Amino acid sequence: MKKETVFRSVSEKDITRAIIAEFASEMCDYVASDVVIVGAGPSGLLTGAKLAQQGLKVLIVERNNYLGGGFWVGGYLMNKVTFREPAQEELVALGVPCKEVHKGLYVADGPFACSKLIAHACDAGVKFLNMTSFDDLVLKEDRRVRGVVINWTPVDALPRQITCVDPVAIESTFVVDATGHDACVARRLKQRGLLEILEFDPMWVNRSEEAVVEHTGEVYPGLVCVGMSVATVYGLPRMGPTFGAMLLSGIRGAAVITQLYEKIHRKDEASIVSPSPLESELKAF
Repeated sequence: MKKETVFRSVSEKDITRAIIAEFASEMCDYVASDVVIVGAGPSGLLTGAKLAQQGLKVLIVERNNYLGGGFWVGGYLMNKVTFREPAQEELVALGVPCKEVHKGLYVADGPFACSKLIAHACDAGVKFLNMTSFDDLVLKEDRRVRGVVINWTPVDALPRQITCVDPVAIESTFVVDATGHDACVARRLKQRGLLEILEFDPMWVNRSEEAVVEHTGEVYPGLVCVGMSVATVYGLPRMGPTFGAMLLSGIRGAAVITQLYEKIHRKDEASIVSPSPLESELKAF
């Protein structure tokens, strides 16, 4: 008598084919995206979610195998994260409990908040390439940022002589630097003399959070900085283990891109010239 099983029988080759086919299909679709975000921390996740909710095709590139950046553990490896009013409202809207521990200062559970933010981005339609490192930018004849060059993260960890692996490129209308203090994307422009980076200043929470949100925006044509990359580019104070500006900077970054995206499309539509009556008559022949 045949023993009953819990799971349906499939072969190893079917599993391998499923992984390859689905990954390849999605990768082919997203090599041309509306927005590529480098860095899957809280700023990058919220920027991506807001843009995807508006119907934009959004891809987030993350060098680690996990998403969320430092949002998982907060400060000093203690997994509680803090937010100053009104930033906690974004988490409460996602169903994350926030406890007020001081007037205007809220604490949330890091893993809970991070998981909700990742799910929020996924629900909005954001796609991810994790274990993928940013390598360079795509710049064309107009010198505008037009995409990113990426490679597998493990390539960087091996000796150069055995990892001569060429990267690949993804094209996009906008690129977002959400790589934190490193400002990896903006730094590539600095290396080519295209952008000045002032490096972030010592910690000053009250000034930093206000300034980061205020300065969030396009730092070079096609490149928008959000989160702590903003502090690095503009020489603003660091904020330490509080995340309110990370969330609000992400929202502002999405709003900036939406405005710029609409402006580009209006310009494209205006460039389509309607045929004159004479041209219409000639086409009739």
